[in-house]
Amino acid sequence: MRIALFGASGTIGRRIAQEALARGHQVTGIVRDVKKIDDPRIHAVQGDVTDAASLANLLKGHDAVISAVGPAPGAAPTSPAYAARALVQALPKAGVKRLIVVGGAGSLEVKPGMQLVDSPDFPKSWKPVALSHRDALKIFRESGGALDWTYVSPAALIEPGMRTGKYRVGGDQLLVDDKGRSRITTEDYAAALLDELEHPRHLRRRITVAY
Repeated sequence: MRIALFGASGTIGRRIAQEALARGHQVTGIVRDVKKIDDPRIHAVQGDVTDAASLANLLKGHDAVISAVGPAPGAAPTSPAYAARALVQALPKAGVKRLIVVGGAGSLEVKPGMQLVDSPDFPKSWKPVALSHRDALKIFRESGGALDWTYVSPAALIEPGMRTGKYRVGGDQLLVDDKGRSRITTEDYAAALLDELEHPRHLRRRITVAY
């Protein structure tokens, strides 16, 4: 499968690229700075995921798009929503229907009527990005049937670690383990995301993955 991956130089994007390559897929890494991609197996291309006008040509010929974008240091935290708008416009023009989005955990429900981002203990410094991710999810949900998108929210805590290949899949509610923790490694998150790409089970839906 030919995969166009936005954010391939980021913490999560790198793990997604490695997982995809290990499964035999071809990866085009679309990033702001191609010098940040040091794996020769990745075809590095400079691009701006928020620029809808330029994306169609970049994405033509790919079988699927994965968006693992997040705000760059010093960038506006609204970039996930801007990226969502651009992708919704550009993918149909490029002839690409399948899209998987690395989403945020902030819009997951922690109890009826309350999302994680609105809970009292949610860190204030994370809130602008979390709200932009929530806006992005709304954009995808209102995009109609032109795209086969899946929005994949991680657990509340996602950080590098071991790849076990084990995880649980949920819907709009935050997943926690028997100790009340919500966590997953970036490696297992990447495995879950590629499993969904290879075996689509949640088209036009948000899912979450955690231990």
